[in-house]
Amino acid sequence: MAFPNCTASKPGGVKHKGHLNSPMVGNRTTKSSLSPPLEEPILSKSSARSFRKLFKPFLFTVGFTGSTFGAAAIWQYESLKSRVQSYYDDLQIDWFEKHRPPKAGDVRKQVNQWWNSLTDGQRSVTGIIAANVLVFCLWRIPSMQRIMMKYFTSNPASKTLCLPMILSTFSHFSLFHMGANMYVLWSFSSSIVSLLGQEQFMAVYFSAGVISTFVSYVCKTASGRFGPSLGASGAIMSVLAAVCTKMPEAKLAIIFLPMFTFTAGSALKAIVALDTTGLILGWKFFDHAAHLGGALFGIWYIVYGHEMIWKNREPLVKVWHEMRTKSRGSGGNGSA
Repeated sequence: MAFPNCTASKPGGVKHKGHLNSPMVGNRTTKSSLSPPLEEPILSKSSARSFRKLFKPFLFTVGFTGSTFGAAAIWQYESLKSRVQSYYDDLQIDWFEKHRPPKAGDVRKQVNQWWNSLTDGQRSVTGIIAANVLVFCLWRIPSMQRIMMKYFTSNPASKTLCLPMILSTFSHFSLFHMGANMYVLWSFSSSIVSLLGQEQFMAVYFSAGVISTFVSYVCKTASGRFGPSLGASGAIMSVLAAVCTKMPEAKLAIIFLPMFTFTAGSALKAIVALDTTGLILGWKFFDHAAHLGGALFGIWYIVYGHEMIWKNREPLVKVWHEMRTKSRGSGGNGSA
């Protein structure tokens, strides 16, 4: 398994270099290649230390995480039901495809062949990668800058707190940052989906994005060091941590140095130690709090969360099944 060099894009979102390190011009930071042009927030000491603003983000984190896992459980139920119902249809389609004369230059067939050659994990993250690319392109549109800064960067000093917690997970201003993050996600996608399945993986990924942002909110508010963050790094750290926790003896390698190998467990310890050091010493280039939040959630979910959450989804699925059965029954009576 390849272990990409994550340090430049390390999960959770990059704390903007321009915002934190560049000289100020009036009330605006100078623009850098890694950060969009963001305004420096002006806060009083009392508001900077206040945790009152985090109450709504906390409720949003709990509600979003619960809803995401609930939706994933229902999705899995519907997916399994659909597979059973379409089994014979698939057999007929396969028979038709085998007996149909091949068409020259059939682009659709080539796309289907490429899609079928991907692993379940790679197919699962294709949509996520496409969403990140789309948001990256939106950053390039001048008329979109105000909207992007408001909704696609997370900052506890902002007036808009909840929606950016998830939208910033799909937001990258730097091409290198996005490319590195998406490469890490693509590399670990097969392993994480084979461990959790597509539906459970999606729930973990989206929940990790919000949870890591909330941890960032808490640490920024506690330290008084405010600044915007963006990027999928917190969610990706959760994926990386989950795989390394489940398979600690797996051999990994850095993409540019394939001759050096190390275990997944050692890599996870090194990353957590690095982010812990960065958080304690106040390093400002990365959002180390978001990285740690994502990593700790990934570790917790593998050790405890799977048993506590996913294996207890049966009551919800049963309620959903009964609702579908009643709905179908009432629909049948009405038509009669």
